[in-house]
Amino acid sequence: MEIGLYTLNLNNAIMNAKLLSTLIGIGTLMTSCYTETSIQDDFIVESAFNTDQVLQSYDLWYVDINATEGTGEVPFLQGAFTISFNNGIVYANNTIVGIGKTGNGFGIEVGSYATLQGVVEINHDTDGLWLFDIFAVNGNTIEARDPRSGTSYFLNGYQMDNFDYDTVFYDNIKLFLQEYDSWEKTYTSEEGALNEFDDEYFLQFNSDFFRSSIDKPGTALSTLQWDFEGDYQVYEIENDKTLKTLTLAYDFMSNDYFELYVINDSTIELYHPSSKTVYEFRGKRYMRNLKAGKSAIVKKRTKTSNPTMKVKRSRIR
Repeated sequence: MEIGLYTLNLNNAIMNAKLLSTLIGIGTLMTSCYTETSIQDDFIVESAFNTDQVLQSYDLWYVDINATEGTGEVPFLQGAFTISFNNGIVYANNTIVGIGKTGNGFGIEVGSYATLQGVVEINHDTDGLWLFDIFAVNGNTIEARDPRSGTSYFLNGYQMDNFDYDTVFYDNIKLFLQEYDSWEKTYTSEEGALNEFDDEYFLQFNSDFFRSSIDKPGTALSTLQWDFEGDYQVYEIENDKTLKTLTLAYDFMSNDYFELYVINDSTIELYHPSSKTVYEFRGKRYMRNLKAGKSAIVKKRTKTSNPTMKVKRSRIR
């Protein structure tokens, strides 16, 4: 399907799409083609502002899902962590696993795009044609508004060498835990008191419950016996944005509490403050979330608001 099927809509959108004048450092987003901008009533109503230059001014646009406004949904944005625009091609990182490496950091190719002033039309490979009005919010944030549903997505721009990978992992930690079929314990520190969690060797995280197994390391995933199923919760830590905590609701241990650290995109560390034991778990069988096809496992991102736990960091790393 070719770009341009919404020509009439595009013409209407061009008349209405206006870029907010609050763009901080707007000159940094323009090339030598810059011409003077006329600002009236807090909107840029006349300029040679090149929408494509804005979209290509950052390597990666992080989809701040918690900032989304409206009740509609754009499927390919709802599932993406980052989106990129490069010479008519749209790329996306739809998983945390592999982010920064897949497609040289840009992710996978998911479609094509065309721009006019303040408007971008995206032809997604599986989700079809979408028209967005583009508004500037500040020097590194744009609003992509779907006029059909009135839903707005807010995209934060980064260059590849200063992308905040920690934020992606920790802001989306529950989805990260769910991207692997299971997590196998690969390390237990010699320091620390003996406790019942020492016997747990596999964990699996689903959207609203976890499972654990005491099967020994090296057990094939297809033969794992899940011995326990219970609730789990990820917590924010007051005044500490780089730490999350995790509680596992075991009947025989009550709520076991851990400090949760991301080592890399396949390894997590759980620190058990009550026993002072460090555990490492490695992800097994990564479940890819690529394009929204019938055979894909699609995990949509949703707004998250983890409860806050008032504790201080115990683990010094």
